[in-house]
Amino acid sequence: MPPGIMTFAADAPELSAANTGFMLICSALVMLMTPALAFFYGGMVRVKSTLNMLMMSFISLGIVTILWVLYGFSMAFGSDIGSVVGWTSDYVGLSGIGVNELWDGYTIPVYVFAVFQLMFAVLTPALISGALADRVKFTSWALFITLWVTVVYFPVAHWVWGSGGWLFEMGVIDFAGGTAVHINAGAAALGVILVIGKRVGFKKDPMRPHSLPLVMLGAGLLWFGWFGFNAGSWLGNDDGVGAVMFVNTQVATAAAMLAWLGYEKVRHGSFTTLGAASGAVAGLVAITPAGGAVSPLGAIAVGAIAGVLCAMAVGLKYKFGYDDSLDVVGVHLVGGIAGSLLVGFFATGGVQSDAKGLFYGGGLDQLGKQAVGVLAVLAYSLVVSAVLAFLLDRTIGMRVPEDDEISGIDQVEHAETAYDFSGAGGGTAPRTTASQDTAAAKTKKVDA
Repeated sequence: MPPGIMTFAADAPELSAANTGFMLICSALVMLMTPALAFFYGGMVRVKSTLNMLMMSFISLGIVTILWVLYGFSMAFGSDIGSVVGWTSDYVGLSGIGVNELWDGYTIPVYVFAVFQLMFAVLTPALISGALADRVKFTSWALFITLWVTVVYFPVAHWVWGSGGWLFEMGVIDFAGGTAVHINAGAAALGVILVIGKRVGFKKDPMRPHSLPLVMLGAGLLWFGWFGFNAGSWLGNDDGVGAVMFVNTQVATAAAMLAWLGYEKVRHGSFTTLGAASGAVAGLVAITPAGGAVSPLGAIAVGAIAGVLCAMAVGLKYKFGYDDSLDVVGVHLVGGIAGSLLVGFFATGGVQSDAKGLFYGGGLDQLGKQAVGVLAVLAYSLVVSAVLAFLLDRTIGMRVPEDDEISGIDQVEHAETAYDFSGAGGGTAPRTTASQDTAAAKTKKVDA
């Protein structure tokens, strides 16, 4: 055997039990983020829409999982076709993958990489649902997810992360999904709501969260799961980059929460629990693309900037008149843009790659690449999502009837309600027997 081949074989990665176990745990953490998002969104809507909001996230677990196995993994991470999509027949149905076959260049099995990326694919359309609260038919939403991941998420994931994808080859830095996940979902949300219109009573009726404790629970679980989302995206733990990302995730989230609360106090005079939860999520969103490129001090800056920008952005819906029910545009689109562009300023060149940002002597080169990635994903997702929503609206209809929206989408779409108050008082007083009446009268005399 020629020496060169022997050297290659000796240097070939071997399956690492430690990295494989680590990535399976990270995959489970990312899976948890979708139910966490359901709780986060579910607490933010009115009582009559709670179950529908939960279901709009949960259904993504079912639909996207099956599509990913059938063809999604192949489209996103198969062999490159024209720098825009992938395809590998062995990945179709995950049927041609060996049990011990390793993901190219890494020490984890292909199956592990596939299931980790599956959880990203599940979460992304669920993020969109928050913008559509109270008014979308469940069947239409399920069909929208099916179409959207097929023509938007799978190709965009290939652009950003797939070998040969045009943004990947350009050198756009997106550690864990600032463009592919958050800008993608935020732009899609904007595209859909521009088509389907406002909720009944928007800017007139109070639409306050019905359960802030549920919101805080969801935010806390999102924060927890996000460590797997971010740290796991390095696909191993051999060189410390994943550890830096873990630290930066915590640091940026804390900074964003404090910055949001500070802005809220100055602007509105109060520190709110909804602001704390929203600020934390804004920080998580912003550090997602940047955390592998910046230092902890840079992560503080990324989080603080994103916290203020997102807090400012959530009010734009009232100014411009688009009904983004739960601020998906304000948090995920704006936060994703902020985090992606700030890479071009704060990248140190000493963590995931040698690319440096403007503040570290790298000039405007990386910032320009980041801007291209942001604009490309934003424009594509916005336009295609709007077209999909328009086609569905004109065929099977996207919205429930106005009367059903007013009465409550939970009962109409799911034949259930989130809370059963029938045994919690407020009904007719129970009848008492004569002996009970006599005992009550004696008790009153004693009390007197």
